Amino acid sequence: MAIRINDIKGILFDIDGTISDSDDVFAQTVSRFLRPLRGIFSTEQLDRFSRGVVMALESPGNFFYHSIDCLDLDTLMIKFLGRRNKSKDSQSFEIIPGVRNTIIELKDHYQLGVVSARDEETTQYFLEHFDLKKYFNVVVTSQTCRHTKPFPEPLLYASHQLGIRPERCLMVGDTPVDMRAGTAAKMQTIGVLCGFGTKKELERAGAQMVLGSTAQLADLLGPKP
Repeated sequence: MAIRINDIKGILFDIDGTISDSDDVFAQTVSRFLRPLRGIFSTEQLDRFSRGVVMALESPGNFFYHSIDCLDLDTLMIKFLGRRNKSKDSQSFEIIPGVRNTIIELKDHYQLGVVSARDEETTQYFLEHFDLKKYFNVVVTSQTCRHTKPFPEPLLYASHQLGIRPERCLMVGDTPVDMRAGTAAKMQTIGVLCGFGTKKELERAGAQMVLGSTAQLADLLGPKP
């Protein structure tokens, strides 16, 4: 099904892999861990392997989080991880090239929101660190609603706060979880390849369109001459 651009009034963004270049940061961490093996394997081989580890962990990771969410154990996990992430190093936060300008441009024509599986503290820190918070009308985290993605609840909450019907909202994310949540909420969906998901995975999960990067949204949804 093609994207109905004229129907879109609001755009919801995931953060990790969609706005934040967190997958590359994770891959670099794995690569540093494997540094002692550089005498046996080339840097290119280790970097490719590190990227593969990140990709391989994404699906079971989402399955695990979805499972504990169903059991209402996610709040306990968030508190535990929150204590471990108290010392925030800005070096661990990167923004995908071109995304900031895209958000600024889209803000003039759409209402924007964030729907993230991050906790409240790290979500707000990321947005404030890159001076992005002022561009979003609503910010939904893993702690806002009882359930998080792939449940539609946080997306429906965001659309309600924006005052826009779900079918007039667009969900943008990099994982099958984002696409399934958007489809369940009856929203339009666009997958991006600047994060963890592959084109095949995103389309299988319900993406109506797949772009190479979130930065390409400006060309697709921006004002036409």
